[in-house]
Amino acid sequence: MKKALICGISGQDGAYLAQLLLNQGYTVCGTSRDAQISPFSNLVYLGIREQVKLESMALTDFRSVLQVLTKIQPDEIYNLAGQSSVGLSFGQPVETLESIATGTLNLLEAIRFLGAPIKLYNAGSSECFGDTGDTAADETTPFRPRSPYAVAKATAFWEVANYREAYGLFACSGILFNHESPLRPERFVTQKIVAAACRIAQGSKEQLYLGNMQIQRDWGWAPEYVEAMYLMLQQEQPDDYVIATGESSLLEDFVSAAFASVNLDWREHVVIDNSLLRPTDLAVGRGNPAKAENQLGWQAKYKVKDVVQMMVEARLAKPVSC
Repeated sequence: MKKALICGISGQDGAYLAQLLLNQGYTVCGTSRDAQISPFSNLVYLGIREQVKLESMALTDFRSVLQVLTKIQPDEIYNLAGQSSVGLSFGQPVETLESIATGTLNLLEAIRFLGAPIKLYNAGSSECFGDTGDTAADETTPFRPRSPYAVAKATAFWEVANYREAYGLFACSGILFNHESPLRPERFVTQKIVAAACRIAQGSKEQLYLGNMQIQRDWGWAPEYVEAMYLMLQQEQPDDYVIATGESSLLEDFVSAAFASVNLDWREHVVIDNSLLRPTDLAVGRGNPAKAENQLGWQAKYKVKDVVQMMVEARLAKPVSC
């Protein structure tokens, strides 16, 4: 029975990945800064809270990382931890860099120090590419990060590549484009949109305030994207992969679809708020997942309209008013 350690198990991807690995017969351990007080609400939502072993670990503390790896002795580590908001990274650049870049470096160094045959998956980000324009980014596309979050993710990516080449570690990065689900918190714009549309459909008189609605993103379905993470660590050789649907849509189209799914016209309920604009933002994000399809056999089944519909249905199915 394989043993997996998921750093950042309380987040969207961590919870879905835990569910997937449990279904594959893994023993799953997850970490949080303070596992004794963390509610792990996403694990509860998926009904797997009691099936996962939980440990406290601070990724920015090398001693803490080394202690947990020595105790758990995992076969695979999935590093999904760190500050995960692009917008928040402009206000907390140091925390963002330390939680992502230093945290990843501590994991790599701990694996090297222990000398154990541990496979590491690192959560990369399409934000590293910056604006892709009319070209879909693949694994050879240069990085041009435009936020502290993207800078931190780019740093972690090259740390992984360096340790793979210098020390022979089985370490790889998944360069994931945007992927959503009902587990997204409302600080992410997709869930903010879905939640507001549901509340308005149920009688709320509120308005939805948004920034730049002309940005384009490649949106996928999170439960599918964690399958790609798992597949990367089942290969004979470690490598990096772009994970995306290959199609981009305007944020305005996402908004329109969300409101239309509850029989509303978004133009009657949405207000553009310039205070929500970021210092820099990506106009277009589009990924080319051909390598993942060819080498991993992975392909996105759900596109943006499917994602919107599933998120709305999950929101409306909540037992309390959304």
